[in-house]
Amino acid sequence: MAQDPLIIALPKGRIMEEARPLLDAVGIQPESAFDDDSSRQLQFATNLDHVSIIRVRSFDVATFVAFGAAQLGVAGNDVLMEFDYPEIYAPLDLKIGGCRLCIAQSKELGDTFDVSRLSHVRVATKYPETTSRYFAAQGLQAECVKLNGAMELGAQARD
Repeated sequence: MAQDPLIIALPKGRIMEEARPLLDAVGIQPESAFDDDSSRQLQFATNLDHVSIIRVRSFDVATFVAFGAAQLGVAGNDVLMEFDYPEIYAPLDLKIGGCRLCIAQSKELGDTFDVSRLSHVRVATKYPETTSRYFAAQGLQAECVKLNGAMELGAQARD
């Protein structure tokens, strides 16, 4: 009897490097192109006929799983918090891909972030939903400007 296919979504980059030994540990061996950084291939066969792997951007892992294009994925908690899909169940912390979310402000505002004197903030962020929820919990309205890199430069922007 054939098993139902299992598609595992894995993110490119650092988390992929940290997840790779986990695949080995559970006996999943992707085809050789999987470890070739120059390969533009997106889906990879494995040594298990019913298991394949797709390699996608980290922010896309949750979407692929939530909408059924993959049955299992490895995503950071930052991604899960940002998208908050009710279809996703996160059963296990793999203890890889650690990150932290930080607030930066221009030097002239000082060394501390004082919410008592603010009612509105403009924030450059890769995580607009998570950021909005954080500032709302502080009693602030946040105007979130989505950026994908160089966040530290966003603190220099002016009205």
